[in-house]
Amino acid sequence: MLELPYPVKYFDLENNADSAKLNNPFFVFRNMEGLVVLDEVQNMPGLFSTLRVIVDDDNYKVKFLLLSSASPQIITSVSESLAGRTGFVDMNGFDLSDIPVEEWQTLWLCGGFPRSYLSNSDAASLIWRDDFARTFLERDIPQLGFSIPSKAIRHFWVMVAHYHGQIWNASEFARSLGKNEKIVKNYMDILTGAYVVRQLKPWFANIRKRQRKAPKIYIRDFGLLHSLLLIETRDNLYSHIKCGASWEGFALERVLAVFGSRNAYFWGTYNGAELDLLIEPGGRNIGFEFKFTDSVRTTKSMRIAMQDLNLKSLYVIHPGEDTYPLDESITALSIEDITTFRF
Repeated sequence: MLELPYPVKYFDLENNADSAKLNNPFFVFRNMEGLVVLDEVQNMPGLFSTLRVIVDDDNYKVKFLLLSSASPQIITSVSESLAGRTGFVDMNGFDLSDIPVEEWQTLWLCGGFPRSYLSNSDAASLIWRDDFARTFLERDIPQLGFSIPSKAIRHFWVMVAHYHGQIWNASEFARSLGKNEKIVKNYMDILTGAYVVRQLKPWFANIRKRQRKAPKIYIRDFGLLHSLLLIETRDNLYSHIKCGASWEGFALERVLAVFGSRNAYFWGTYNGAELDLLIEPGGRNIGFEFKFTDSVRTTKSMRIAMQDLNLKSLYVIHPGEDTYPLDESITALSIEDITTFRF
Protein backbone atom coordinates (compact mmCIF):
# COMPACT_ATOMS: atom_id res chain seq x y z
CA MET A 1 0.00 0.00 0.00
CA LEU A 2 1.32 3.43 -0.97
CA GLU A 3 2.38 5.56 1.99
CA LEU A 4 2.49 9.33 1.54
CA PRO A 5 4.80 11.64 3.50
CA TYR A 6 1.90 13.85 4.58
CA PRO A 7 -1.55 13.30 6.11
CA VAL A 8 -4.52 12.66 3.83
CA LYS A 9 -8.16 13.33 4.69
CA TYR A 10 -10.92 11.92 2.48
CA PHE A 11 -14.49 13.22 2.07
CA ASP A 12 -17.10 11.38 -0.01
CA LEU A 13 -19.61 14.06 -0.98
CA GLU A 14 -22.22 11.46 -1.89
CA ASN A 15 -22.17 10.53 1.80
CA ASN A 16 -24.52 12.74 3.81
CA ALA A 17 -22.32 12.50 6.91
CA ASP A 18 -19.24 13.72 5.02
CA SER A 19 -21.22 16.50 3.35
CA ALA A 20 -22.54 17.65 6.72
CA LYS A 21 -18.98 17.93 8.02
CA LEU A 22 -18.32 20.60 5.41
CA ASN A 23 -21.11 22.96 6.43
CA ASN A 24 -18.37 25.28 7.66
CA PRO A 25 -15.39 24.48 5.38
CA PHE A 26 -13.35 27.51 6.50
CA PHE A 27 -13.26 26.11 10.05
CA VAL A 28 -12.79 22.46 9.04
CA PHE A 29 -9.86 23.04 6.70
CA ARG A 30 -8.11 25.57 8.95
CA ASN A 31 -7.19 22.77 11.37
CA MET A 32 -5.89 20.39 8.69
CA GLU A 33 -2.56 19.81 6.98
CA GLY A 34 -1.49 17.81 3.95
CA LEU A 35 -3.91 16.64 1.28
CA VAL A 36 -7.71 16.82 1.34
CA VAL A 37 -9.49 14.56 -1.17
CA LEU A 38 -13.00 15.67 -2.12
CA ASP A 39 -14.71 12.86 -4.02
CA GLU A 40 -17.84 13.39 -6.16
CA VAL A 41 -17.33 17.14 -5.80
CA GLN A 42 -20.05 17.83 -8.38
CA ASN A 43 -22.53 17.31 -5.53
CA MET A 44 -21.35 20.54 -3.84
CA PRO A 45 -20.67 23.03 -6.66
CA GLY A 46 -20.96 25.92 -4.21
CA LEU A 47 -17.75 24.70 -2.58
CA PHE A 48 -15.56 25.98 -5.44
CA SER A 49 -15.73 29.65 -4.52
CA THR A 50 -14.87 28.74 -0.91
CA LEU A 51 -11.85 26.72 -2.05
CA ARG A 52 -10.59 29.72 -4.03
CA VAL A 53 -10.44 31.80 -0.85
CA ILE A 54 -8.77 28.99 1.12
CA VAL A 55 -6.18 28.28 -1.59
CA ASP A 56 -5.20 31.97 -1.62
CA ASP A 57 -4.91 32.19 2.18
CA ASP A 58 -1.42 31.35 3.47
CA ASN A 59 -2.88 30.48 6.87
CA TYR A 60 -4.23 27.23 5.42
CA LYS A 61 -1.77 24.34 5.09
CA VAL A 62 -3.79 22.04 2.83
CA LYS A 63 -3.91 21.17 -0.83
CA PHE A 64 -6.97 19.71 -2.53
CA LEU A 65 -7.54 16.81 -4.87
CA LEU A 66 -11.00 17.12 -6.45
CA LEU A 67 -12.55 13.97 -7.92
CA SER A 68 -15.65 14.21 -10.06
CA SER A 69 -17.73 12.41 -12.61
CA ALA A 70 -17.14 13.76 -16.11
CA SER A 71 -19.09 16.97 -16.48
CA PRO A 72 -18.56 19.93 -18.81
CA GLN A 73 -20.45 22.13 -16.33
CA ILE A 74 -18.18 21.14 -13.45
CA ILE A 75 -15.07 21.77 -15.53
CA THR A 76 -16.43 25.19 -16.46
CA SER A 77 -17.27 25.99 -12.83
CA VAL A 78 -13.82 24.94 -11.64
CA SER A 79 -12.15 26.91 -14.43
CA GLU A 80 -14.10 30.04 -13.54
CA SER A 81 -13.90 29.80 -9.74
CA LEU A 82 -10.35 28.44 -9.47
CA ALA A 83 -8.72 29.95 -12.54
CA GLY A 84 -4.94 29.76 -12.30
CA ARG A 85 -5.14 27.53 -9.22
CA THR A 86 -5.95 24.14 -10.74
CA GLY A 87 -4.64 21.48 -13.07
CA PHE A 88 -6.85 18.90 -14.80
CA VAL A 89 -6.09 15.17 -15.12
CA ASP A 90 -8.34 12.96 -17.25
CA MET A 91 -8.59 9.55 -15.61
CA ASN A 92 -8.95 6.64 -18.00
CA GLY A 93 -9.49 3.00 -17.19
CA PHE A 94 -6.84 0.28 -17.19
CA ASP A 95 -4.27 0.48 -19.96
CA LEU A 96 -1.61 -1.94 -21.22
CA SER A 97 0.85 -0.46 -18.74
CA ASP A 98 -1.48 -1.42 -15.87
CA ILE A 99 -1.92 -5.10 -16.70
CA PRO A 100 0.23 -8.06 -17.82
CA VAL A 101 0.66 -7.14 -21.47
CA GLU A 102 -0.17 -10.67 -22.62
CA GLU A 103 -3.69 -10.16 -21.21
CA TRP A 104 -4.51 -7.48 -23.79
CA GLN A 105 -7.30 -9.62 -25.27
CA THR A 106 -9.16 -9.54 -21.94
CA LEU A 107 -8.67 -5.77 -21.81
CA TRP A 108 -10.00 -5.46 -25.35
CA LEU A 109 -13.09 -7.57 -24.68
CA CYS A 110 -13.98 -6.28 -21.20
CA GLY A 111 -12.71 -2.70 -21.37
CA GLY A 112 -10.72 -0.63 -18.93
CA PHE A 113 -13.18 -0.22 -16.05
CA PRO A 114 -11.51 -2.11 -13.16
CA ARG A 115 -14.60 -4.01 -12.04
CA SER A 116 -15.32 -5.10 -15.59
CA TYR A 117 -11.76 -6.18 -16.34
CA LEU A 118 -11.34 -7.94 -12.99
CA SER A 119 -14.65 -9.84 -13.13
CA ASN A 120 -14.30 -13.60 -12.71
CA SER A 121 -16.11 -14.40 -15.97
CA ASP A 122 -17.11 -12.83 -19.28
CA ALA A 123 -20.76 -13.06 -18.25
CA ALA A 124 -20.15 -11.26 -14.94
CA SER A 125 -18.16 -8.57 -16.75
CA LEU A 126 -21.00 -8.01 -19.22
CA ILE A 127 -23.55 -7.74 -16.40
CA TRP A 128 -21.40 -5.10 -14.68
CA ARG A 129 -21.10 -3.07 -17.90
CA ASP A 130 -24.83 -3.29 -18.56
CA ASP A 131 -25.52 -2.07 -15.02
CA PHE A 132 -22.99 0.72 -15.42
CA ALA A 133 -24.59 1.88 -18.69
CA ARG A 134 -28.03 1.94 -17.07
CA THR A 135 -26.75 3.89 -14.05
CA PHE A 136 -24.89 6.30 -16.31
CA LEU A 137 -28.00 7.05 -18.36
CA GLU A 138 -30.56 7.11 -15.53
CA ARG A 139 -28.51 8.82 -12.80
CA ASP A 140 -25.31 10.39 -14.09
CA ILE A 141 -26.71 12.15 -17.18
CA PRO A 142 -29.46 13.90 -15.14
CA GLN A 143 -26.86 14.82 -12.50
CA LEU A 144 -24.90 16.55 -15.24
CA GLY A 145 -27.91 18.80 -15.81
CA PHE A 146 -29.49 17.14 -18.86
CA SER A 147 -33.20 16.25 -18.81
CA ILE A 148 -33.28 13.68 -21.61
CA PRO A 149 -35.27 10.43 -21.44
CA SER A 150 -32.80 7.61 -20.78
CA LYS A 151 -34.46 5.46 -23.45
CA ALA A 152 -33.83 8.10 -26.12
CA ILE A 153 -30.19 8.68 -25.23
CA ARG A 154 -29.56 4.90 -24.97
CA HIS A 155 -31.02 4.38 -28.46
CA PHE A 156 -28.65 7.06 -29.73
CA TRP A 157 -25.69 5.52 -27.86
CA VAL A 158 -26.38 2.09 -29.38
CA MET A 159 -26.53 3.69 -32.82
CA VAL A 160 -23.15 5.33 -32.22
CA ALA A 161 -21.78 1.88 -31.34
CA HIS A 162 -22.93 0.56 -34.72
CA TYR A 163 -21.21 3.53 -36.41
CA HIS A 164 -18.04 3.11 -34.32
CA GLY A 165 -15.02 4.03 -36.45
CA GLN A 166 -17.07 5.80 -39.13
CA ILE A 167 -17.51 9.42 -40.18
CA TRP A 168 -20.04 11.36 -38.09
CA ASN A 169 -23.08 12.25 -40.19
CA ALA A 170 -25.66 14.15 -38.14
CA SER A 171 -28.29 14.18 -40.88
CA GLU A 172 -28.11 10.38 -41.27
CA PHE A 173 -28.53 9.92 -37.51
CA ALA A 174 -31.43 12.39 -37.49
CA ARG A 175 -33.26 10.50 -40.26
CA SER A 176 -32.71 7.13 -38.57
CA LEU A 177 -33.91 8.37 -35.17
CA GLY A 178 -36.73 10.56 -36.44
CA LYS A 179 -35.19 13.61 -34.74
CA ASN A 180 -33.92 16.91 -36.06
CA GLU A 181 -30.21 17.51 -36.49
CA LYS A 182 -30.03 19.93 -33.58
CA ILE A 183 -31.23 17.21 -31.18
CA VAL A 184 -28.81 14.53 -32.40
CA LYS A 185 -25.92 17.01 -32.31
CA ASN A 186 -26.89 17.79 -28.72
CA TYR A 187 -26.92 14.07 -27.88
CA MET A 188 -23.47 13.67 -29.43
CA ASP A 189 -22.12 16.67 -27.50
CA ILE A 190 -23.47 15.22 -24.23
CA LEU A 191 -21.84 11.80 -24.72
CA THR A 192 -18.60 13.39 -25.93
CA GLY A 193 -18.54 15.79 -22.97
CA ALA A 194 -19.15 12.86 -20.62
CA TYR A 195 -16.07 11.10 -22.07
CA VAL A 196 -17.90 8.01 -23.32
CA VAL A 197 -17.64 8.97 -27.01
CA ARG A 198 -14.58 10.28 -28.84
CA GLN A 199 -14.81 12.56 -31.85
CA LEU A 200 -11.49 12.30 -33.70
CA LYS A 201 -10.91 15.49 -35.63
CA PRO A 202 -10.05 15.46 -39.35
CA TRP A 203 -6.68 16.71 -40.59
CA PHE A 204 -6.51 19.02 -43.59
CA ALA A 205 -3.43 18.87 -45.77
CA ASN A 206 -2.57 21.57 -48.32
CA ILE A 207 -3.14 19.34 -51.33
CA ARG A 208 -5.46 19.44 -54.34
CA LYS A 209 -7.79 16.70 -53.14
CA ARG A 210 -11.22 16.80 -51.55
CA GLN A 211 -10.71 15.83 -47.93
CA ARG A 212 -13.04 14.65 -45.19
CA LYS A 213 -14.24 17.46 -42.93
CA ALA A 214 -16.41 15.66 -40.36
CA PRO A 215 -14.94 13.80 -37.35
CA LYS A 216 -14.79 10.06 -36.87
CA ILE A 217 -16.73 8.73 -33.89
CA TYR A 218 -15.73 6.02 -31.41
CA ILE A 219 -17.06 4.54 -28.18
CA ARG A 220 -14.09 5.27 -25.93
CA ASP A 221 -14.32 2.19 -23.72
CA PHE A 222 -14.31 -0.93 -25.88
CA GLY A 223 -15.97 -2.97 -23.13
CA LEU A 224 -18.94 -0.61 -23.27
CA LEU A 225 -18.85 -0.84 -27.07
CA HIS A 226 -19.14 -4.63 -26.87
CA SER A 227 -21.92 -4.38 -24.30
CA LEU A 228 -23.91 -2.06 -26.58
CA LEU A 229 -23.32 -4.47 -29.48
CA LEU A 230 -24.35 -7.49 -27.32
CA ILE A 231 -20.89 -9.08 -27.63
CA GLU A 232 -20.11 -11.29 -24.62
CA THR A 233 -17.15 -13.55 -25.48
CA ARG A 234 -13.99 -13.43 -27.58
CA ASP A 235 -15.54 -15.86 -30.05
CA ASN A 236 -18.51 -13.51 -30.41
CA LEU A 237 -16.12 -10.60 -30.95
CA TYR A 238 -13.88 -12.30 -33.52
CA SER A 239 -16.88 -13.34 -35.63
CA HIS A 240 -18.73 -10.02 -35.34
CA ILE A 241 -19.05 -7.67 -38.31
CA LYS A 242 -17.67 -4.81 -36.17
CA CYS A 243 -14.56 -6.72 -35.07
CA GLY A 244 -12.25 -4.69 -37.33
CA ALA A 245 -13.78 -1.39 -36.21
CA SER A 246 -13.55 -2.47 -32.58
CA TRP A 247 -9.86 -3.29 -33.05
CA GLU A 248 -9.32 0.13 -34.62
CA GLY A 249 -10.83 1.88 -31.59
CA PHE A 250 -8.94 -0.32 -29.12
CA ALA A 251 -5.57 0.25 -30.80
CA LEU A 252 -6.34 3.95 -31.25
CA GLU A 253 -6.90 4.41 -27.51
CA ARG A 254 -3.67 2.54 -26.75
CA VAL A 255 -1.68 4.93 -28.94
CA LEU A 256 -3.42 7.99 -27.46
CA ALA A 257 -2.55 6.71 -23.98
CA VAL A 258 1.10 7.08 -25.00
CA PHE A 259 0.97 10.35 -26.96
CA GLY A 260 -2.15 12.12 -25.66
CA SER A 261 -5.08 13.28 -27.77
CA ARG A 262 -4.44 17.03 -28.04
CA ASN A 263 -2.79 16.83 -31.48
CA ALA A 264 -4.47 13.69 -32.78
CA TYR A 265 -6.37 13.51 -36.07
CA PHE A 266 -7.49 11.17 -38.80
CA TRP A 267 -7.14 11.93 -42.51
CA GLY A 268 -9.24 10.90 -45.47
CA THR A 269 -10.01 11.92 -49.02
CA TYR A 270 -13.10 11.32 -51.10
CA ASN A 271 -11.12 9.18 -53.55
CA GLY A 272 -10.39 6.58 -50.84
CA ALA A 273 -6.97 7.49 -49.44
CA GLU A 274 -7.01 7.61 -45.65
CA LEU A 275 -4.99 7.37 -42.45
CA ASP A 276 -6.50 6.07 -39.21
CA LEU A 277 -4.46 8.35 -36.94
CA LEU A 278 -2.06 11.25 -37.39
CA ILE A 279 -0.18 12.73 -34.45
CA GLU A 280 2.37 15.53 -34.21
CA PRO A 281 4.84 14.90 -31.37
CA GLY A 282 7.54 17.56 -31.47
CA GLY A 283 6.29 18.88 -34.80
CA ARG A 284 6.87 15.54 -36.55
CA ASN A 285 4.03 13.91 -38.45
CA ILE A 286 3.66 10.25 -37.45
CA GLY A 287 0.93 8.05 -38.89
CA PHE A 288 -0.82 4.95 -37.59
CA GLU A 289 -2.95 2.30 -39.25
CA PHE A 290 -4.81 -0.36 -37.27
CA LYS A 291 -5.16 -3.77 -38.92
CA PHE A 292 -6.69 -6.86 -37.29
CA THR A 293 -4.59 -9.32 -39.26
CA ASP A 294 -1.54 -11.52 -38.78
CA SER A 295 -0.36 -10.76 -42.31
CA VAL A 296 0.54 -7.07 -42.40
CA ARG A 297 1.33 -5.53 -45.78
CA THR A 298 1.83 -2.03 -47.11
CA THR A 299 -1.00 -0.63 -49.21
CA LYS A 300 -1.42 2.05 -51.86
CA SER A 301 -3.35 4.16 -49.33
CA MET A 302 -0.38 4.04 -46.94
CA ARG A 303 1.96 5.21 -49.70
CA ILE A 304 -0.34 8.09 -50.58
CA ALA A 305 -0.60 9.13 -46.92
CA MET A 306 3.18 8.98 -46.52
CA GLN A 307 3.62 11.33 -49.48
CA ASP A 308 0.66 13.71 -49.07
CA LEU A 309 1.13 14.15 -45.31
CA ASN A 310 4.92 14.14 -45.34
CA LEU A 311 5.01 11.46 -42.66
CA LYS A 312 8.27 10.79 -40.88
CA SER A 313 7.12 7.28 -39.98
CA LEU A 314 4.03 5.10 -40.27
CA TYR A 315 3.19 2.27 -37.88
CA VAL A 316 0.68 -0.52 -38.53
CA ILE A 317 -0.67 -1.79 -35.19
CA HIS A 318 -1.58 -5.48 -35.37
CA PRO A 319 -2.49 -8.28 -32.90
CA GLY A 320 0.53 -10.47 -33.65
CA GLU A 321 3.49 -10.95 -31.31
CA ASP A 322 6.26 -9.54 -33.52
CA THR A 323 7.35 -6.01 -34.44
CA TYR A 324 9.26 -5.72 -37.72
CA PRO A 325 9.96 -3.24 -40.53
CA LEU A 326 7.87 -3.35 -43.70
CA ASP A 327 10.17 -0.89 -45.43
CA GLU A 328 12.38 2.10 -44.61
CA SER A 329 9.60 4.21 -43.03
CA ILE A 330 6.77 1.76 -42.30
CA THR A 331 6.79 -0.62 -39.32
CA ALA A 332 4.44 -3.43 -38.32
CA LEU A 333 4.06 -2.84 -34.56
CA SER A 334 2.66 -5.48 -32.20
CA ILE A 335 -0.03 -4.27 -29.80
CA GLU A 336 2.10 -5.77 -27.01
CA ASP A 337 5.01 -3.42 -27.80
CA ILE A 338 3.18 -0.07 -27.86
CA THR A 339 4.06 0.99 -24.32
CA THR A 340 7.77 0.05 -24.63
CA PHE A 341 8.51 0.94 -28.26
CA ARG A 342 10.77 3.93 -28.87
CA PHE A 343 8.97 5.99 -31.51
